[in-house]
Amino acid sequence: MRRWPVDHRRRGRRRLSSWIWFLLASFSLAGLVLFIVQHHHHQQDPSHLLLERDTSIEKVSPPRLNITEEVTSASSFSRQLAEQMTLAKAYVFIAKEHNNLHLAWELSSKIRSCQFLLSKAAMRGQPISLDEAKPIITGLSALIFKAQDAHYDIATTMMTMKSHIQALEERANAATVQTTIFGQLVAEALPKSLHCVMIKLTSDWLTEPSRHELADENRNSPRLVDNNLYHFCIFSDNLIATSVVVNSTVSNADHPKQLVFHIVTNRVSYKAMQAWFLSNDFKGSAIEIRSIEEFSWLNASYSPVVKQLLDSDARAYYFGEQTSQDTISEPKVRNPKYLSLLNHLRFYIPEIYPQLEKIVFLDDDVVVQKDLTPLFSLDLHGNVNGAVETCLEAFHRYYKYLNFSNPLISSKFDPQACGWAFGMNVFDLIAWRKANVTARYHYWQEQNRERTLWKLGTLPPGLLSFYGLTEPLDRRWHVLGLGYDVNIDNRLIETAAVIHYNGNMKPWLKLAIGRYKPFWLKFLNSSHPYLQDCVTA
Repeated sequence: MRRWPVDHRRRGRRRLSSWIWFLLASFSLAGLVLFIVQHHHHQQDPSHLLLERDTSIEKVSPPRLNITEEVTSASSFSRQLAEQMTLAKAYVFIAKEHNNLHLAWELSSKIRSCQFLLSKAAMRGQPISLDEAKPIITGLSALIFKAQDAHYDIATTMMTMKSHIQALEERANAATVQTTIFGQLVAEALPKSLHCVMIKLTSDWLTEPSRHELADENRNSPRLVDNNLYHFCIFSDNLIATSVVVNSTVSNADHPKQLVFHIVTNRVSYKAMQAWFLSNDFKGSAIEIRSIEEFSWLNASYSPVVKQLLDSDARAYYFGEQTSQDTISEPKVRNPKYLSLLNHLRFYIPEIYPQLEKIVFLDDDVVVQKDLTPLFSLDLHGNVNGAVETCLEAFHRYYKYLNFSNPLISSKFDPQACGWAFGMNVFDLIAWRKANVTARYHYWQEQNRERTLWKLGTLPPGLLSFYGLTEPLDRRWHVLGLGYDVNIDNRLIETAAVIHYNGNMKPWLKLAIGRYKPFWLKFLNSSHPYLQDCVTA
């Protein structure tokens, strides 16, 4: 009984949107209609409009032509050419639809002549003269009248333009989606040189059993559970990126031997990671490498996200075919990286390291530029998560990440609450266990089985799970955007403790932003023979 008014309103909205579209199309074509009417008045002499213009225009010639002002000037030949070219393009579409290919070809040829003359004027910096404009405008006018005589009326013109505007919008949307997808594919793909390094290191691990014994010794080191030391965790399958994070952290530490790095990777990268970190010196810091496959407790019966990542519908959502509407509205969510369990390990840190009390989480696309040990003495005021807030702009507030039309969200959270960043976070694991944050995370993952609360990534469930438990840090601790924003102030970068290459333009890729890449390369062990051999190859 209650559904009828909703459907009725929807139909009303559809009718209204149709009328709005029709009016917009009508107004956008009003200029074309006026142009046609003007040409009918002067049909006997297509060059009449030219003769009305006084040659005094040519006497007022600025030193350098501003082509934008010239095209919009009511007394310029450039504007007349642009207007006729627009009308001619409409008739090209109409002629093609009526299979009048010869007329379409003639119009296209004249359009190219217009474009060439406009380009020539812009290049030389001088207005178009009467002698240059007259033959083109006369010829194009004659063709437009020819099209009109073929009974292409105003209604046909409007409908044709409307359909082609819609087609152009669809093509533009599709191009945007493709750009996003290609950018993500490039960002996720490891360069061949880094694959080469991984293969060489894996071979080393398999052929040198002595390294296995050394790895076992490191795994049993008492430093790994010593809460008097400074503990960092990194979850990644990217060996070179992880190496830069570790190297930059120890290089800027006042006491690197007091640092402990806990690295978790996957089965494919595990051997190469072990070989690399065992064969390189990181100033005496302790480094533990583990594989995510070791965590037998992290299974579908315990973790909702594991269950969802194994679900066939979820995999079809990320890998299968999408509707055109979904593709246009949500190109970014179709990213297979969200199927990686490594991406979700950050919510299980207290269970992975049950004996630790405080830890700093680092993403693999950051570079450390200052000593991070003072983070461990910060007062989090009983909160679990110390993070830099990102709501200097409105789009980093909660309502941009979460679906506030769902009462489960709107009844519990402030849409204007400030977002914060993953990538460099201080976690008080004692407070985490007390607040049972992992259970909160499980609850929200269960509620989002149908992806109705949020669409992508780990930040939205993080915003929910750590709501009311996050302590804002000074912005200089963590500066973001080096993977997409080309306009970050150099002074902000130089004073930052951690810079974050979040975005698709990762520093190890060719599409990296050039002026930010040296900050990352500074901590890449480029003297390593494997890196030199593989890059040269």
